[in-house]
Amino acid sequence: MKEINWKTKENKQLITAILAIGNAEEAQRFLRDLMTEKEILEFANRLEAASLLRRDMQYNFITERTGLSSKTIARISRYFKGALGGYRLILNRIHHNNPKLRKGLSLNT
Repeated sequence: MKEINWKTKENKQLITAILAIGNAEEAQRFLRDLMTEKEILEFANRLEAASLLRRDMQYNFITERTGLSSKTIARISRYFKGALGGYRLILNRIHHNNPKLRKGLSLNT
């Protein structure tokens, strides 16, 4: 698998843009402009799959709940368990380490 080059101008700009998001409403506005509705749903389902894997849910349950293929779920599982642990890091922050952040994610829109 080819490693992403995070040092390109475009990738640095994307990371900087994500870090510049100040609150949930800004995140909604940016993500809506950046991605299609289908892409937003796909990424939301991938994060949900990681959350379900974190709770040791079976692939068939995750597939039914998210609509993701077992191949995609296996890839999410591999990244979740991997050394970089991006999913693990964010899910821990959402669910355990920062109640203020969890509150900020509760959106009424």
